[in-house]
Amino acid sequence: MATSPKSTQSAKNSSANSARIWLYSLLLTLQYGLQPLISRWFIRREVIVTTSVLTCEVAKVVFAVFFMAKEGTLKKLSQQWTLVDSLIASGLPAAIYALQNSLLQISYKNLDSLTFSMLNQTKIFFTAFFMYIILRQKQSIRQIGALLLLIIAAILLSIGEGSSKGSSGGNPDQTFFYGIIPVLVASVLSGLASSLCQWASQIKKHSSYLMTVEMSVVGCLCLLASTFKSPDGEAIRKHGFFYGWTPLTVIPVISNALGGILVGLITSYAGGVRKGFVIVSALLVTALLQFIFEGKPPSWYCLVALPLVVSSISIYQKYPYQIKKKEA
Repeated sequence: MATSPKSTQSAKNSSANSARIWLYSLLLTLQYGLQPLISRWFIRREVIVTTSVLTCEVAKVVFAVFFMAKEGTLKKLSQQWTLVDSLIASGLPAAIYALQNSLLQISYKNLDSLTFSMLNQTKIFFTAFFMYIILRQKQSIRQIGALLLLIIAAILLSIGEGSSKGSSGGNPDQTFFYGIIPVLVASVLSGLASSLCQWASQIKKHSSYLMTVEMSVVGCLCLLASTFKSPDGEAIRKHGFFYGWTPLTVIPVISNALGGILVGLITSYAGGVRKGFVIVSALLVTALLQFIFEGKPPSWYCLVALPLVVSSISIYQKYPYQIKKKEA
């Protein structure tokens, strides 16, 4: 039986999308894995955190506009853009991410790094949950098992990272209400925001580049507003915006901005759950790069987590949810 041209074209498009997703995932894994190292190497302690974050958001806008112009969609998007669509597609996720980041900052101050890292991994499950609620994107039993493997691997990596760091040792009530609760709520919000971004890109057909621009603009406005009262704002007014910067400081800032572009593309093409796999895989890349460049050998936790991550990615890709055919 001859294959129709339409089905052949569909197969080609599917293959091209799959290759694109793997490329974006690989690049983002490398960027996430390398980011902690280049930040430590090239960002001096004197650099004011808000200035690097603001510069990163501005760089995201520049890159996104450049890529839209390169693919020829900038003029079309500028003609079709409306404030209402922007607020629906990007405004709500941006506000949720801003609240999530605030909760994470509160939690990080009241939890030891190990507990914080382990609880923070629950966002992978919440992302899968909201994918089902918002997009009706179901997971097969084997995919759920793969997510469990991924979380176990993430916990092992977190133990390896946090074993050398002390516990916060604070008041139990303060640890629960100002540590555990905020990080769990932040994980829920992370899953919700990621699902809303995927809904906007896949259902509302909102460009991932445009969403990056819109969310970066909202993020910049929130950061600028915070400088009126924050210690960083005082430091900027006292020392200047680029206090502590060197020409090399630009490297991690640009790397982080390109990572933000890749996050938008992966969410658009593959969804928020794939981003969870990328983040955990990047922890292994960081451990490998630390061994190569700094001579720090990976812990046995890392060595045990490696096959778990590889297995979880393989299982998740190989056994997607299959729609059951109705019996005739």
